[in-house]
Amino acid sequence: MTSPNRPWLASFPAEHPDSITPDFDNALAMFDAAVQRAPADVAIHYFDGTLTYGELSAAADALACHLQERGFGRGDRLAVCTQNNPAFLIGVVAAWRAGGTSVSLSPMCKEREFAHFVNDCRPKAILILEDVFETVAQAALRECPIGNIVTVSALDGQSRNDARLFAASRRIATGATDLYELVAAHDRAHRPTITDSPAPGELAMIMYTSGTTGFPKGAMLSHRNLVFSAQVYRDWAQLGPGDRVLGLSPLFHVSGLVGHVMVGFLLGSPLVLTHRFHPEVMLDSVREHRPTFAMAAITAYIALADAGAGATDLDSLSALYSGGAPVSPTVLSRLETVFGKYIHNMYGQTETSSPSHAVPFGRRAPVDAETGVLSVGIPVYNTDVRVVDDSGQDVPVGDVGELVTTGPQVAHGYWPNPDDGETVAGTTTFPTGDVGFMDRDGWFYVLDRKNDVINASGYKIWPREVEEVLLNHPDVKEAAVVGIPDDYRGESVKAFVVVRDGSELRELDLIEYGRRSMAAFKYPREVQFVAALPRTVTGKLIRSRL
Repeated sequence: MTSPNRPWLASFPAEHPDSITPDFDNALAMFDAAVQRAPADVAIHYFDGTLTYGELSAAADALACHLQERGFGRGDRLAVCTQNNPAFLIGVVAAWRAGGTSVSLSPMCKEREFAHFVNDCRPKAILILEDVFETVAQAALRECPIGNIVTVSALDGQSRNDARLFAASRRIATGATDLYELVAAHDRAHRPTITDSPAPGELAMIMYTSGTTGFPKGAMLSHRNLVFSAQVYRDWAQLGPGDRVLGLSPLFHVSGLVGHVMVGFLLGSPLVLTHRFHPEVMLDSVREHRPTFAMAAITAYIALADAGAGATDLDSLSALYSGGAPVSPTVLSRLETVFGKYIHNMYGQTETSSPSHAVPFGRRAPVDAETGVLSVGIPVYNTDVRVVDDSGQDVPVGDVGELVTTGPQVAHGYWPNPDDGETVAGTTTFPTGDVGFMDRDGWFYVLDRKNDVINASGYKIWPREVEEVLLNHPDVKEAAVVGIPDDYRGESVKAFVVVRDGSELRELDLIEYGRRSMAAFKYPREVQFVAALPRTVTGKLIRSRL
């Protein structure tokens, strides 16, 4: 019987329980099981290169032994700073085999950001791309030196050297230890010396937040978080033997870490990697390696469509999910027409180790009639979500408030200090900072970040609602809305808009369109046309820059 406080349970597929127990206690055991089941099975496709589970395990052993020989021990941190390369997986597993924690650092960060991350997490060692080490990290590490530096080239692990990605790439003599030379020289009989497996609550990964509202913070993800969320992906998307994962999202982002790497380990399936996202390269990789599951921000799917992807190109992909950035119903409909496949919505944060809500596989997300916002889905297994007001009290169904998530996927705090909030049997509560509402059937809708609300003459305006209206204009490709000072109203709405190629749309035309389409206090008073909106590498809008 469905609880009146959990109406979403009625939307669970009939064969799905409302709670699950992970198959493994920790992520290292999950990986080791895949190695033991089928060491000769492919773990990674990287262009024309492959790495089997046995080879990946041996490479991780080599790096783990190297770390331990240089003093790396229980609780120490290995920073991993690569793109979507095999080295990322080698580094993550090696850190666990050596008894420590991995720290995911974005290779896209600049010197100041890199210095902040390193000063914050104080890694004992770092595995880093050669070009990032040369152009970004070397100067920063003078201020915060790391005694053990291992470098890797994006060219390693393949021989195709696709000019679309690697035309300017070259091997760099860094003077540091080279990962692939280290692996080649390693005696496979020499294993890391760890006496016990990681505990479920032990720190597995420090992953920095996107930083769209301030400087990134290091979310502390436990082994329990990772194995639970990997199983959510597997069971929710109905994945199983024979499925293959497409690395559309950056591995240094939580969607890539959990939705790609951890799902691959759980399934013992191949992960298709292409160093970084390039739509034409990605399409070629899909045609060559025939992945079946994809998870990415909607902007990646848009880029594939713009590159000419159609139903035939993506026919191997049976399960498509999108998360990390809001999805417009208009855009979703267009992509379904192009791909011949429905993209399921998903929602979560770095602090929830990826999904807290998702659209059940095979179902279509409803669209709220009043706001035009697409639902992010229903809470996944073992998860409770409340919508609360500023005083922390639950609001009535349909009313807007802050989403508060409770479940085993929630991180226990930010590095280096876990939150003081209540933790019960591995379940933690997280106030998301996102505002939205739940309908009577238990579907959730996210409107905006709590601090992005616009207050015009006492009326609250959610930017997403205005953006959805603007996106319905045939000449509008992208739209973002912010509040600007207004002497009379306090704040007014300003829209930043990217128009479609060939459009002759004028500012006054769009303002008039808004005036006709929404309440008087909501429509934009100013419109600025821009070539592109500022976004993170995962496609999330950086509204603060506007």
